[in-house]
Amino acid sequence: MKRIRHIILGLFLIFVSFQTHAKIKLPALFSDNMMLQQKSKAPMWGWADPNTTLIVKTSWDAKIYQVKVDEQGKWKTELQTPIAGGPYSIQLTQGKEIVLVKNILIGEVWLCSGQSNMEMPLKGFQGQPVKNGNETIVRSTNKNIHFITIPRATVLEPLDDFQGKWESATPKTTSNFSATAWYFGSLLQEVLQVPVGLIHVSYGGSSMEAWMNKEMLKDFTTAKIPTTKEDLVKDPNRVPTTLFNGMLSPVIGYGIKGCIWYQGESNYERPAEYTALMKKMVSSWRTLWKRGEFPFYYAQIAPFNYAQFHPKDYLEQYNSAYLREAQLKASKEISNSGMAVLLDIGEQNNIHPMNKEKGGNRLAFLALAKTYGIEGIEFESPKYKSMEIKEGTVTVSFDDVANGITSYDKEVTGFELAGEDKVFYPANTVVRRKSVVLTSDQVAKPVAVRYLFKDFVTAELFSAGGLPVSSFRTDEW
Repeated sequence: MKRIRHIILGLFLIFVSFQTHAKIKLPALFSDNMMLQQKSKAPMWGWADPNTTLIVKTSWDAKIYQVKVDEQGKWKTELQTPIAGGPYSIQLTQGKEIVLVKNILIGEVWLCSGQSNMEMPLKGFQGQPVKNGNETIVRSTNKNIHFITIPRATVLEPLDDFQGKWESATPKTTSNFSATAWYFGSLLQEVLQVPVGLIHVSYGGSSMEAWMNKEMLKDFTTAKIPTTKEDLVKDPNRVPTTLFNGMLSPVIGYGIKGCIWYQGESNYERPAEYTALMKKMVSSWRTLWKRGEFPFYYAQIAPFNYAQFHPKDYLEQYNSAYLREAQLKASKEISNSGMAVLLDIGEQNNIHPMNKEKGGNRLAFLALAKTYGIEGIEFESPKYKSMEIKEGTVTVSFDDVANGITSYDKEVTGFELAGEDKVFYPANTVVRRKSVVLTSDQVAKPVAVRYLFKDFVTAELFSAGGLPVSSFRTDEW
């Protein structure tokens, strides 16, 4: 028995020694079950012995890449990928050491980022369920959907790796995966009939500034860049640069098709800079990824009673409609982007709406139509176009209403009119096929219109395809 223990110990020490002196090291992104973007030059990188040559062989085409390792032991290459398919493998060789990455699929890869409404898993948060989440989980086994979640990390300097792994979709794995990302990715996979990979990078309660680096924030004087660990003691997920460094940095450069984003709740008190911040973040991410102007689709925050966090004297100041407005503006100013309106799923006292399927599906509609060219579907909510004022009557027209608008035969009460006194009163509303007609006995000479421009509201107008009209205003008061 003693001899057996010695043998086992010896084998263990040999194993440990081998691991310690292993030449090839891959980031967590390049693990078994990984997903690569189809028909692209997919970047791959890692570490090996300095000043040597690494041999990389791809099974889908038997191509051999000879990769130079630099003085720091870092290497990077680009692998030419075919059309969607798999499973495949990649073999890496340096000297006598061989590393094999298995069960690789090639298809469509999307980055999924934001704060808690992106982070919320299919199983829900404690006491906060996802509608039909359990039914979705039990049906979620899909060998053509792989995903990876980057763990929470708030740090001062950029990281180059993390602890995690790619996983295939099963009830055990999907239950803990982002609900929004799942609904998005599973609909893409169903429609496109190709493998789909999802990289989930989110942190509840995070501000947009936390997902940007120092260079991106240099023109935003309100962003205080942390310099010591003491700066991270309180709410590190809202401290500028921390999540960029800890969670996004290890992912930058990975081959993706595009990005979906669900964030804004932690910026609702600061809507004035949000559009500019978002434009800067998106353009900077695109530059860092070096993959052109990849698609960027995002969710408008759902209505919620944010005012409950503040004294009643400040209700207007903390009206989250201003943040929704900033997001709507960004959709018009950011190229190759789109916004999913969620005005119909908000919950007055729950900042995490349970209906994650609508959000994920609407983000998928945008991708399917705008990125993949699927025709015949509605994918963008109707948008305010113009208003015509004639003898006290206001006619409001909309864009993106090819098949008209509807209230589903319910009374519309969310429009308001104001005259030159800037006081808004409820409007009587008549819904036509592509417009609404507004009047008010209290406003003889209207000059401005608002629609559901309040903190918590419920959508009243929709496209014929069920996409809600965003809250909006025509004034800048």
